[in-house]
Amino acid sequence: MEQNNLPKHLLVLRVSAMGDVAMLPHAIRALRKAYPDLKITVATRKLFEPFFEGLDVDFMFLNTNEEHSSVKGLLQFARLVKKRGIDAVADTHFVLRTITVTLFLRLLGLRSAHIRKGRIEKWFRLGYSQNDAVPLKHTVIRYCDVFRRLGFVFGDPEPIAVGHKYTNPMGEKKGLWVGFAPFSAHEGKTYPQELRSETVALLAKRYERVFIHSGGGEEQQFAKDMEAAYPNVTAVFGKLNLEGEIALIANLDCVVSMDSLVMHLCSLTATPVVSVWGATHPELGFLGYGCDAEGVLQKEMECRPCSIYGNKPCKWGDVRCIRAITPQMIVDRVEYLIGKHSKGGA
Repeated sequence: MEQNNLPKHLLVLRVSAMGDVAMLPHAIRALRKAYPDLKITVATRKLFEPFFEGLDVDFMFLNTNEEHSSVKGLLQFARLVKKRGIDAVADTHFVLRTITVTLFLRLLGLRSAHIRKGRIEKWFRLGYSQNDAVPLKHTVIRYCDVFRRLGFVFGDPEPIAVGHKYTNPMGEKKGLWVGFAPFSAHEGKTYPQELRSETVALLAKRYERVFIHSGGGEEQQFAKDMEAAYPNVTAVFGKLNLEGEIALIANLDCVVSMDSLVMHLCSLTATPVVSVWGATHPELGFLGYGCDAEGVLQKEMECRPCSIYGNKPCKWGDVRCIRAITPQMIVDRVEYLIGKHSKGGA
């Protein structure tokens, strides 16, 4: 496409989930590098604004649970988009509500492109070993492809080598600090309770401070129990907002995470991460972008991956794939990654 015919003001739609939104900044960073004068507005939830630190983007907050939950609300949102002078929309989500917004914007004269998620090719990869399989296209690259279908020409984003400098929200750092994020929305991606307790004990014995990243409810209670049991363990939930948690992660020496949001926050802050995989698989395109492949811990089994997103119940009832990753394996890999990256490794 001719340079003069390219969009001048691009709307990028991505409302959820948190981990998927956290991958979007990598693609926008590559687009921004190639087209520094392009005006970019991200339509997402206000909560996710900290993901886009340093990218020089504007925001429109799309709340599909409240004022934008109806067709009328989505039409009103589309009219606001048009008033901003936006001339193209990149739907990197492609669910019913973003499809509706995009349709309204097309009727208002905006060009559009949407993500191709590769659902069929992912579905065909379920239930057998990925040892010899070619990795599927990463989600970040799929985001880039949406921009490319609008005429932009640019290369894939380089992994972040040095993260944005954040002030440490937990005060002066002495010694080695590690994070532990054992939770996910689904059982097949959550580290079992007895194993995570043992992991905390091993990490607390080895490192000066251990931070447990969690949500509320039972997750928060586990973190509080570990905080009470070990003087150098800190439960993060309730002490920091999302922006503060990102700042903390940027100051950690290594983080242990499941296939979940925290892994993607590590990719945004260039923090070494040991990622533990159970029902899902990194070869399906969801590994933290640019994260060291040597940080991946998984056990190849004939039944995995059993789910693309980890939301299907284990056919055996015991989530054996994730139980195969022992606390000692995790701690050994943390030690290896810290040593590797402290010596200037990849």
